[in-house]
Amino acid sequence: MLIKQSKDNFSIAFYNLENLFNVNHNEYTLDKDFTPDGAFQWNKDRYDLKIHNLSKAISKIGNEHSNFPPVFLGIAEAENDHVLEDLILSENLKTYQYDFVHYESPDERGIDVAFLYQKEFFELNFSDTYTLYLTDNEKNRDYTRDILLISGKVFGEPVFIIINHWPSRTNGTKSTENKRIKAAQLTQKIVADIYKENPDPKIIIMGDFNDVPNSNSIKNILVTPDFFNPMYELQKEKKGSILHNGKWLLFDQIIFSNNFLSDKKIQFKKAEVFNEYFLQEKYGKAKGAPLRTYLGKRYIGGYSDHFPVCAYLEVKDNSLKQ
Repeated sequence: MLIKQSKDNFSIAFYNLENLFNVNHNEYTLDKDFTPDGAFQWNKDRYDLKIHNLSKAISKIGNEHSNFPPVFLGIAEAENDHVLEDLILSENLKTYQYDFVHYESPDERGIDVAFLYQKEFFELNFSDTYTLYLTDNEKNRDYTRDILLISGKVFGEPVFIIINHWPSRTNGTKSTENKRIKAAQLTQKIVADIYKENPDPKIIIMGDFNDVPNSNSIKNILVTPDFFNPMYELQKEKKGSILHNGKWLLFDQIIFSNNFLSDKKIQFKKAEVFNEYFLQEKYGKAKGAPLRTYLGKRYIGGYSDHFPVCAYLEVKDNSLKQ
């Protein structure tokens, strides 16, 4: 679907920032690798370039079809408030007056999800977190990221946003599948709670799910008949947000409640992987892949090992544009 640039179109996005750590060690998390003396020799110069690169990428998302960067976006792999403040106050983003919502989660590495929003267009009502309780094979607690719920108004229209970063496929896709199924079930519990209090809520579920659109956790559990997943069509077109062992995988997704398809106030238009040339590896076997910060322990100085994903919506009701 083609859409023209218009002041009535706006974008939203999700972006896994790939280990946005500051340079200081937190004794309560496993972040020593990302310190000056750590395995990655993470220092202020590298951190400052990372902030510059990520803010540049965010500032460019949505520019093709709207007049400003994402009205709001979910992010993954941010260490703390400090890095988020540096990000929104950076040269590339400070003009847009972003604010953020972030909670510390029990994740062992100390990387969390968060929500960034332009205060001019989005009014925050409330936020909350839901903890995903998992155990390993020895029945010990397996700590992972919380799920973040946001409630607010975009251009004055109420909306709920659920931001996820589900357990990874480390140790094998099948052996870790049950963790992501439990994450999908928790997300659906959040959705059910929203429906108890709201007759026809507009809900957006976004995140790095570490599963693709046709995975069991997404297709059969998360995306109920009340929702549609535009990323499913992108997957059929062989689009992906990460490249793993030469294969594109669409782990990063934005999913909508069905009322966004026909709503008379704010309506879904299209979704895409934001894979502009400046975000890509330019040479070698990984040409076209996300230009990441590290490849193994080798410093590259790129953006992230994920491409952002975004969706375009249109403000249909003139009264919302005031």
